[in-house]
Amino acid sequence: MGVLCFRAFVLHKLFVFRKAVLTISTKEQLINEEINEKEVRVIGRDNEQLGIMSSAEALEIAEKEDLDLVLIAPQAKPPVCRIMDYGKYRFEQSKRDKEARKNQKQAEIKEIQMSLNIDTNDFNTKLNHAVKFLNNGDKVRIKIRFRRARELSHMNLCEDLMRRFLDAVAEYGSADKPAKLEGKNYMTVVSPKAAPAGKKAKKASETTSEKQNKED
Repeated sequence: MGVLCFRAFVLHKLFVFRKAVLTISTKEQLINEEINEKEVRVIGRDNEQLGIMSSAEALEIAEKEDLDLVLIAPQAKPPVCRIMDYGKYRFEQSKRDKEARKNQKQAEIKEIQMSLNIDTNDFNTKLNHAVKFLNNGDKVRIKIRFRRARELSHMNLCEDLMRRFLDAVAEYGSADKPAKLEGKNYMTVVSPKAAPAGKKAKKASETTSEKQNKED
């Protein structure tokens, strides 16, 4: 009984392994002997058209050049194969994918928090921070926090403050949705607009400085 159980266990593992291998192979491009199409259109190593032939003939040409036959367009009629150095192709593709991931900036959500009684200097400081975040490609969560329960009765002041802040950053970003009250916070998220970061950051700094000078 024990031997039968062990044999069944081994057979099950072999089945699972074989299924996994088949699943993985279907995700890869078919190469060389894996290609069994009756006819294929062949592109040479220098992108020259070699015509339509059997996959066996195409493989023979690839082997003579010490290269691989790769199925690149299985849905075409007839399917299209290219003769190439598949190992080199995969290596270069991996490098390109890695470089693309490296250069792809992941947007973050920064947060700016204010209170109803925020003063002008603090408002301008937070405005500069928001503009910097937006110019850097990050989203910004604008949050007005009610510190006391009685402040909830002054929603008009809260809405005015939010509107003033959104108007100030309108050149650099716009709110994804209208601001809404969540618990003791009145908030919205601002997404950046595509624009030259350096130029706009400088302009924002000059604008807030001018406002401060006028108020002083």
